Amino acid sequence: MIKLTDVTLMRGRKVLLDHASAQIFPGHKVALIGSNGCGKSSLFALLRQELSVDSGECYLPAQWRIVSVAQETPATDRAALAYVIDGDQHLRALQQQLADAEAAQHGEAIGRLHGQLEQAGAYTVEARAATILAGLGFTNAQLQAPVSDFSGGWRMRLNLAQALLCPSDLLLLDEPTNHLDLDAVIWLEKWLQRYEGTLLLISHDKAFIDSTVGHILSVEQQQLVGYTGNYSSFETQRAERLRLQNIEYEKQQDKIAHLQSFITRFKAKASKAKQAQSRVKQLEKMETLLPAHASSPFSFAFAPPAALPNPLVQMEEVQLGYDDHIVLEQVKLNLVPGSRIGLLGRNGQGKSTLIKLLAGVHAPKSGSFATANGLKVGYFAQHQLETLDPNASALQHLQRLDTKMTAQELRDFLGGFGFHGDEALGAVAPMSGGEKARLVLALIVFQKPNLLLLDEPTNHLDLEMRHALNIALQGFSGAMVLVSHDRFLLSSVCEDFYLVDSGQVASFDGDLDDYRQWILAQQQEEKPAKAAQPKNDRKAEKRREAEFRQSVAPLKKALEKHEKAMDKLSGKLESVETELSRPELYDDENKSELMALLDEQAALKQSLEEHEMAWLDAQESMETKRQEYLHDS
Repeated sequence: MIKLTDVTLMRGRKVLLDHASAQIFPGHKVALIGSNGCGKSSLFALLRQELSVDSGECYLPAQWRIVSVAQETPATDRAALAYVIDGDQHLRALQQQLADAEAAQHGEAIGRLHGQLEQAGAYTVEARAATILAGLGFTNAQLQAPVSDFSGGWRMRLNLAQALLCPSDLLLLDEPTNHLDLDAVIWLEKWLQRYEGTLLLISHDKAFIDSTVGHILSVEQQQLVGYTGNYSSFETQRAERLRLQNIEYEKQQDKIAHLQSFITRFKAKASKAKQAQSRVKQLEKMETLLPAHASSPFSFAFAPPAALPNPLVQMEEVQLGYDDHIVLEQVKLNLVPGSRIGLLGRNGQGKSTLIKLLAGVHAPKSGSFATANGLKVGYFAQHQLETLDPNASALQHLQRLDTKMTAQELRDFLGGFGFHGDEALGAVAPMSGGEKARLVLALIVFQKPNLLLLDEPTNHLDLEMRHALNIALQGFSGAMVLVSHDRFLLSSVCEDFYLVDSGQVASFDGDLDDYRQWILAQQQEEKPAKAAQPKNDRKAEKRREAEFRQSVAPLKKALEKHEKAMDKLSGKLESVETELSRPELYDDENKSELMALLDEQAALKQSLEEHEMAWLDAQESMETKRQEYLHDS
């Protein structure tokens, strides 16, 4: 296991960890969370043995294979598939040794190395690498394309594929979803759920953390605090603790009132029952957990737009594309004040193309596209970060937009986005990606748009800034179109989803759980049809049926076992949550009982999730056997 004992870790003069201790057990999947700059990445560097502790002890098993994602990608002519396999340096070394042995005609070494290569997975490595690349969004044609042909974001996907391919005992993933689309995030979740080693994850995506980990390690006041359960469980535990301590709770009441009014308004106008129910649950959960974010350094809101023409945008039979390539056809979409649309769809289907049309970056190839007089667009995309003046400060960027406001008024505004004191006066050039993203958002909010176009706005934003953006979007009165891999954001701010797929844009009748199932179904590769063969005789067919029933019998038993366990755990969890609803439980004298119930709730949720995953694995195995049986029939 990993054991940190009284560890002090510093970066320059800044103390990141001060006599902190923690344990991570083999096979555990753990999310490392904390504010930006608290030392999460430095802790990763410590585990990679790139840093040493200033005091204390950091113990890792000497035999563990530690794998993390490379941060740099050379602009090489190496093919993408070969580049990913290059990440397994042990396998490549064995292959080179075999080539040398064959050149020397060293028979004994050749035989020994073939055995070692088989153990290292050399004879299946290309298929495994291709499967990983497909899951991360690469097409078959791109597998042989040189690495130098890919953009920075796609090169980071190649580095992630390298890490996933390598055999590892400890996998360190630092913001793995930043350059992924939602379909790739869903695939990565499923891959990590099956990963058998120890996972340590840094991520600001709540839904992704919830789906992949069973433990939280939180950096709090230079200490490492462990929590059992996923991120939602951590938020609940932390929120209850802050409620008991009453830390800055009162200042949250106005936000609670605002959010409650939004929930009430949404319930009154909701038209899609399942999607509405899903979204209301997210909003109500957000209201309950507001105290967990009471000490957030971010707080801002969208001011009412100067005008709200209706409709803002009208599109009829619009065709979009580049040169001779058509991306979308027959697009019909009207945006009115209050429209809250989330765009869903696999990578490359045209989500960003549609947003660029709305932003005025592209013109339609044909069809009717009309915008209202007074339309004011707030457009966020990753390339917007590059449009900032690297030599200007955050304050100067605002002063260029409004010469009448005083410097103090502008600095007060920037404070809501985390730019305090001298941070508002420093040049953009040395800013981190997160700081640049916050500044772009600040500029958008400042200009009071009536149409928001947000293309992956949460990349580089930490959990607290994502929460503040979520709250701010609840009060936005204009129209909004959102593309994001952050499902928590999508489900809590969007009222309608549209699926962009196969050249069409159509309303998606369902919630994000339905979309996840749709994505997983799309990712299943269809087997080629088998040539017709003579039917087996009846005796042979009966034998095959008997063999099939015998092969799936253990899986059926496993399914029944896990179903019974889930029913039992669900009943216990319902009882515990009923207990947690008692108001008197939150009095100071009942603190110990409350904490015991929260611990039991977290343990039950974890156990329930484990049985659900085991049930899914058994169900998938049974389906695989059934397909094999049908395929051979």
